[in-house]
Amino acid sequence: MRAAILRTYHEPLAIEDVPHPDCPPDGVVLKVLACGVCRSDWHGWVGEHPRVKPGQIGGHEYCGEVVEAGPQATHAVGDLLIAPFILACGTCPQCRSGAQNTCLDQRLPGFIEPGAFAEYVAVPRDHNLARLPEGMAPTLAAALGCRVTTAWHALTGRAALAGGEWLAVHGTGGIGLSAALLGRALGARVVVVDVVQEKLDHALSLGIDSAVMAGEDTAARIREITGGGAHVSVEALGIPATVNASLECLRPLGRHVQVGMPVGHTARMEVDMSAVYQGNLALFGTRGMPSWRYSSLLALIESGAVDLAPMIAREVALSDVSAELAAFDGPTPPGVAVITDFTC
Repeated sequence: MRAAILRTYHEPLAIEDVPHPDCPPDGVVLKVLACGVCRSDWHGWVGEHPRVKPGQIGGHEYCGEVVEAGPQATHAVGDLLIAPFILACGTCPQCRSGAQNTCLDQRLPGFIEPGAFAEYVAVPRDHNLARLPEGMAPTLAAALGCRVTTAWHALTGRAALAGGEWLAVHGTGGIGLSAALLGRALGARVVVVDVVQEKLDHALSLGIDSAVMAGEDTAARIREITGGGAHVSVEALGIPATVNASLECLRPLGRHVQVGMPVGHTARMEVDMSAVYQGNLALFGTRGMPSWRYSSLLALIESGAVDLAPMIAREVALSDVSAELAAFDGPTPPGVAVITDFTC
């Protein structure tokens, strides 16, 4: 099968023929129908993700059809499935408490084992996977493995965003735009922040209430727009400027949610702890989503309460992945890229 393989950090991926994956006893092999290209893939590609090493097949946002099922699998050949990027064991104390995204024994295709930048991907622990809702395109469903699920859990599982509250979203890439759209669906008023005017205009065209060009007065502008500060603020980049703007834009008792990945040179940063102290703020970290929460997210989408299709900006081929990764070196245009052609 064809796969895109990391051979050298920050260099084009090698498109190679590799052996078909073996089927895990407790999982399935999927024919990949779609796979998103995510900023987390970029962190690995540039060498800043501690788990991604040369030889890795990336890709963790995938949707596929079961072509082989192991003897302990819960799904069958022909099923169309979507997968969270964290494959939880289901038996450790974290999993038993319902927090599978903090599993003590995680499997991570695309990071430490072969991912879905390939025609086929082996997925162990298929009890984590969910069936593709009828009528949902695989192109959109691919985003439900990382960006959308992470945003959903950040808003509902961590910050407990309520209708009528103000939500600020710093960065309108895949996760940020997901958070903004889901926030609106939950009844919140939403202000987004970015450095690309085209992305701000795109968000406004989708019904987002307000937009702010990032700069020295970002927090002050949000406090003005929201009449005293956001109730919840999502940081979707993982860099000091946006982390601190997120903290400083909150009203007293506000909730900051760290969704952006601080890794590599941003793993440690200076943070305005005075804003936390003075504002009595709550800080939440979040990564992924417990697989049992798919039902609530899918129900919201199937009800028509939120349209996530505008997130998908372009469908690309496997050979285009390197160019998409390189685009994350600087500000990106609106929307996300999804691989749908794995033959070239």
